[in-house]
Amino acid sequence: MTITNNALSGALAAQAALNAVSQNIANAQTKGYTRQGVLLVATASDASANSPGNGVQIGSLLRFSDSYKSQQMWRAASDLGQRSQVQPYLSQLETVMSADKSSISYGVDNFFKALNAAGVDPTSTPLRQQVITAADSMSQQFNSIYNLTANQLISVQQQQTAILPSLNESLSGIAALNQQIVSLGATGTNTSALLDKREQLIDSVASQVAVEVINNPDGTASVSLKSGQPLVVSNLAANLNYVSTSGASTLTLTFANTSFKLDDTKVGGQLGGLGDFRDNTLKPLQKSISEIAEQMSQKINDTLTSGFKSDGTAGVAMLSFNPTSATGLLQVASGFLTTDLAFSSDGTPGDSGNLQKLVDVKGQPINLTSIGSVLLGDADTQIVGKLGISSQQNQSQLKTATTIRSQAEDDWKSTSGVNTDEEAINLVEFQNMYQANMKVIAVANTLFDSTLQMFG
Repeated sequence: MTITNNALSGALAAQAALNAVSQNIANAQTKGYTRQGVLLVATASDASANSPGNGVQIGSLLRFSDSYKSQQMWRAASDLGQRSQVQPYLSQLETVMSADKSSISYGVDNFFKALNAAGVDPTSTPLRQQVITAADSMSQQFNSIYNLTANQLISVQQQQTAILPSLNESLSGIAALNQQIVSLGATGTNTSALLDKREQLIDSVASQVAVEVINNPDGTASVSLKSGQPLVVSNLAANLNYVSTSGASTLTLTFANTSFKLDDTKVGGQLGGLGDFRDNTLKPLQKSISEIAEQMSQKINDTLTSGFKSDGTAGVAMLSFNPTSATGLLQVASGFLTTDLAFSSDGTPGDSGNLQKLVDVKGQPINLTSIGSVLLGDADTQIVGKLGISSQQNQSQLKTATTIRSQAEDDWKSTSGVNTDEEAINLVEFQNMYQANMKVIAVANTLFDSTLQMFG
């Protein structure tokens, strides 16, 4: 090959490299963009001892990507999604249940304080009315907090359902991109932009559920759950939805006409975080509140019905427990009057024997499924303390997940991100390369013209 053709190949190679540099600089701020470059390869020489070579050619277009770093970033996205989704719920519960004026403990303490105050004069109508008023206030605090847990349960279920359309759309997008990448790759077309788009969709899916990704030799990416169920294989995508059976909703994955029932507390990501919070924190908390209300009301009612009113008649129940109502879990019985308070143990007016038994109820044990045996007066403090520990643990894990995700992104950028300083250096180098080759062409032309003049 002549000196002119050698220089021309160098100029064309430099031009291709400059095109890659310009693309990188143009996308320096594009989220998820993976920088590109060219691999220059010397062209083999002719079968001659005097031939230095036949110039340069572009061996391939490079895409600077590290599969390991991408996997680390997706795993970090799953952990971050799992922790970030539940913290607002935990913080709300912790704030409301530990507040001085809105806690269940505050209502219970005031009720028993009113009972103690009534001991000064068991026949006093104002003191008796204070007991009923305190009981009603305590009931409202039970109902308010129980209703908060019920509303959170509805919100969690709605949030889980709202995640699925976006998740399914991303899975379909990955499958469609798999097909495009294989099709265009077969024609030699650069598929870097399609690969970037696919990796962004995988990152979105990873934040919603924990995934495993395998890059196949044909250019496709296979995505599956950590437990092994397929989400995307080649151009086929799974579909996830909640199926209601006998009043219970089950997360179901359908792939190629095959259905898998999933435990949504173990799928990871946002969906798994919400499921885990619902089953392992919110529902046990809700049940504990209901158990406190039920056992306390039973003990108080049993004590009242075993005593006597001021007129000597048997006492009646004061509290009504209704586990089917979120806003009426605990209530003062309809029509209950101050004269219905059975403070006497023998029917004698002014006797406070049964009143003392009512006061003693606060120090009696009750049994909670989530904690075990605990004194009634300490029950709310115990469940709030357990909730606080869960919240603090999640906050700590959230901070860790945020840090790990940030580090994973930085690691990814160190390989795949655009460094404008580096691109500026490349720009100058390939510009010099282009100009040098054009200078060689100019020299070749001068030599050719001089040779022609010799024969002129």
